[in-house]
Amino acid sequence: MSSPTDLAFFVALAESRSLSAAAQELGLSAAAVSRRLAALEARLGIRLMQRTTRRTSLTQEGLRYLEEGRRILADIESLEQDVSGHGATPQGLLRVNAGFGFGRHHIAPAIADFVRQHPQVEVQLQLTDRPMQFGEDGVDVCIRFGEVPDARVTSRKLASNRRLFVATPAYLRQHGPPESPADLKRHRCIVIRERDEVYGQWQLRCGALKQTVKVRGPVSTNDGETALDWALQGLGILQRSEWHVAPYLRSGRLVQVLTDWELPSADIHAVYPARRNLSAKVIAFVDHLSARLAPQASSTTPAPW
Repeated sequence: MSSPTDLAFFVALAESRSLSAAAQELGLSAAAVSRRLAALEARLGIRLMQRTTRRTSLTQEGLRYLEEGRRILADIESLEQDVSGHGATPQGLLRVNAGFGFGRHHIAPAIADFVRQHPQVEVQLQLTDRPMQFGEDGVDVCIRFGEVPDARVTSRKLASNRRLFVATPAYLRQHGPPESPADLKRHRCIVIRERDEVYGQWQLRCGALKQTVKVRGPVSTNDGETALDWALQGLGILQRSEWHVAPYLRSGRLVQVLTDWELPSADIHAVYPARRNLSAKVIAFVDHLSARLAPQASSTTPAPW
């Protein structure tokens, strides 16, 4: 089996113009380089390089050894950077993106604690109503709800999070609670306009049974906090994340309905670029969020209506 030092030696040799140039770069004599190459070829039982007094060229086997060797060395470097990143001092500019409501109430306080613990890090928090793109916006960490469809990024689940149907007790006394998904069609529903979702279509599941219900209501918005405020005023039934409505469920201002039915997951994720060269500041910040949010992820939902 080749060692990383053998691979590094051969990559340096193959990328040089000649044995003498490689010897100069490696700090060895030309004879020592030639002996080491011969020993490597003898151990592998193949010829990696054709050489004359003036030039060298790779054989087919040598070209494959070079390509795979580069990949393996890059993987080793990435692993070492990843592991050492946990012990390095977090420093520099960290750009964080989150939605308005969750960002204000949960991410901003977490950042305040983080910069107190890591004074060499400067954090820029960008609150938006849409997911930001890493390549275009220079974001280091995005906080997102639900599924993470982009395979070009890495995600870490920070906390479990359910979507719930909620309404005020006053609304339910006046209109009656829905007993099935079909009942939602006759109710006043508060719709949040999501960019990637079909407007007014709520998807529900109970075991293997799935239903899609087209709902309507007197008001709709693209802002979750506004929709929550309308629900608290008794304007209708709202579909909202447990993290957003938990305080009102505990206080009794809102109650949950259709408890046997599940909605698409709203689990909370930290999303960041692929793990190669992941910096200490990103590692430390994601660890900080996980430690802060995970203890709050236990169910806070009281008895349903």
